[in-house]
Amino acid sequence: MKGDNNDSLKLQLEAPTRDAISRIRFAPHSNNLLISSWDSSLRLYDVDTSLLKLEAPSEAPLLDCCFHDEGVAFSAASDGLIRRYDLDSGIIDTMGGHDDIATCIGYSCETCQLITGGFDKKLLLWDIRMEKVVSCIRSVAAEIDSMTVLGFSLTVGIEASVDVFDLRKFDKATHSTEPFSSTHLRCVNSIPYAEGFAAGSVDGRVALQISYSSGSNDTGYIFRCHPKSKGKHHLASVNDIAFSPMMTGAFVTGDNEGYVTIWDAKNRKRLVELPRCPNSVVSLSYNHEGQLMAVASSHTNKEAKKIEGPHVIFIHKVDNFDIGSDIGSVSAG
Repeated sequence: MKGDNNDSLKLQLEAPTRDAISRIRFAPHSNNLLISSWDSSLRLYDVDTSLLKLEAPSEAPLLDCCFHDEGVAFSAASDGLIRRYDLDSGIIDTMGGHDDIATCIGYSCETCQLITGGFDKKLLLWDIRMEKVVSCIRSVAAEIDSMTVLGFSLTVGIEASVDVFDLRKFDKATHSTEPFSSTHLRCVNSIPYAEGFAAGSVDGRVALQISYSSGSNDTGYIFRCHPKSKGKHHLASVNDIAFSPMMTGAFVTGDNEGYVTIWDAKNRKRLVELPRCPNSVVSLSYNHEGQLMAVASSHTNKEAKKIEGPHVIFIHKVDNFDIGSDIGSVSAG
């Protein structure tokens, strides 16, 4: 990796992506980084050594990816197919697919299920222990734009709505809301230390709904990621949100104009704004200890006008952040 004067490291990709990056994910227990791309290849890098461990091409652009464990990963592709990768041997198996583009994928260790969503307006649950893989199909109101899996909880972004499902009782959503009224979502993520979610909108806002077991400190609010500039709001889409495993209440946002910002959810404060990326921020991921944060900068393939530029990944050492030097209050939505 190559360092710069901002305490960030640019991951030197041995086999750079030839098109936009769609997702990056750190492995469950190591610093291996999984990268899916619109160039139809899945890549696995050892971040500690910058070595390419796997490059697995397929027949269609990959829109999302996730780990099962350190040795197995999955991808969702524009041809609707769900693929399984043996990361040691490089063997790829096609498990099945959606009737339209497969947009989202996640794995629940608690239920041993793979969950996928797509433009066919369906959520598919795959029991990877069984020969008959698809164990449940749930139809939803519209195309699935974003999805996250955490424990027994599945949180889905559908147009302007956030729907939360319990994977043990999948007959209907346990919670449904439109955090930004009619404004469409771009991303959702579950909150790891409490019940709730964070959602990012296409107009630069973030909504948090946090419910604690005691019920005494429940929190819900909406804010804009950037204050007004020359009388106008910063309207760049919030493309991804990730929660820190190391700092309870800290989460990071990345937007369409290349800004990466770390926030304090409880105190509603901006903690750090990182140096602006050369392109849109498309995906964010913390490693399992929360000491490293990966930022993928690329165009999104959802932009009306794509910003030509490099497809790069920055690795930030969280210990190097000067928390408190850039504190500012959030601006209400």
